[in-house]
Amino acid sequence: MRFSFGANWKAFSSQALDETSICEAREAFYTLTNGIDFGGKRFLDVGYGQGLALFLAMEKGARAYGIDSDPLCEQALAITHRHFAHLPPPTTQTVSILDSTFIRTALSEGGYDIVHSWGALHHTGDMKRAFDNVAGLVRPDGALILAIYNHHWSSPIWKRVKIIYNRVPPLVQKGMFSLFYPIRYLRHPLAASRKKPQTSRGMSYAFDLRDWLGGYPYEYAHREEIITLFGRYGFEIVHTTSSAGWTGCNQFVFRRS
Repeated sequence: MRFSFGANWKAFSSQALDETSICEAREAFYTLTNGIDFGGKRFLDVGYGQGLALFLAMEKGARAYGIDSDPLCEQALAITHRHFAHLPPPTTQTVSILDSTFIRTALSEGGYDIVHSWGALHHTGDMKRAFDNVAGLVRPDGALILAIYNHHWSSPIWKRVKIIYNRVPPLVQKGMFSLFYPIRYLRHPLAASRKKPQTSRGMSYAFDLRDWLGGYPYEYAHREEIITLFGRYGFEIVHTTSSAGWTGCNQFVFRRS
């Protein structure tokens, strides 16, 4: 059982992506990556979705590469590319970060200077192995940028909601969407007052809610667990931003020693 993130991203890119949302995503991306040199660097986006991070990294001078396990993300990327016509298309593959052949090939090519995965590794079905793999792909003195769902007491409840959402027919899914449209604000009580670029990365609320309800597989971790784990991999935390809501994403920027 797996939610089609690609279908949701394709719908978002075709129906909701505009200059306002791109500016919001750009501000959030630039804030998150402040101090990281992108010029001529190899940038990998793991779970690139609609491709915004790839194009924003290219704007900053990086050589951008992206992987995603959902083939529909290729179509979402093509739609997003219309807003970045001045840039060439990034190099992408339809493959999972859990794919051992991809990992061996990437390591043989020397890895990447910057590895970015915003809200994707907790949807792989094996988050720990995904962590192992992305850590190994970062070059010495390189940067690792992650956003991972926060572990909250309500997380197991949300996991059950996601399982139910993916098992019921579309009509019932629409009913759940209508029900949770106002309720989800309880998960993110500061949403109305927080700056949108720090949380949505340009994503509109309706598509974000659909992503949240359907987003399965689903795992989560305490902020301190992530910092400790990557410390064992040889990474130093540069800065971290805690989730604005109960089970939203904690953000991390690490440097590999």
